[in-house]
Amino acid sequence: MARIRQRRKPHAEMNVVPYIDVMLVLLVIFMVTAPMLNQGVKVDLPKVSSEALPQDNNSRVLTISIKADQSYFWNMGEEVDTDQGKQSETATELPALINTVRAIMAQNSSQGKPVQVFVRGDKRVPYEAVMKVMGGLQQAGVANVGLITEAP
Repeated sequence: MARIRQRRKPHAEMNVVPYIDVMLVLLVIFMVTAPMLNQGVKVDLPKVSSEALPQDNNSRVLTISIKADQSYFWNMGEEVDTDQGKQSETATELPALINTVRAIMAQNSSQGKPVQVFVRGDKRVPYEAVMKVMGGLQQAGVANVGLITEAP
């Protein structure tokens, strides 16, 4: 007896099980890291219409925030911290903040990277508090300081 062979067509289906596994792993990673991104300092910035300052892409950016209760926070990064989405280091007193800025400036100048300094002050902070910070920055060796505001 002769055997009759059946010809089977090749299946052109994609096996999606490995893709589902990868997507579940990515989902877990994003769920774990998302709450960590919501840290920062809530500062109610004054609203002023002004043009954006030019920014040097090769420099590091030091953002100093002054809350309404006159507590000081700083953030070192590659871009201006205009929102509260980044982790900030705290310095409860002005002398501690100035010492930290002095150390940051010395470290970056030894590496040859320029530092741009910006101050974010809450609109309820007295003018004197902002001027004390700017005077301390001058003592720490900061030549230029930018002030961050919100558009009206």
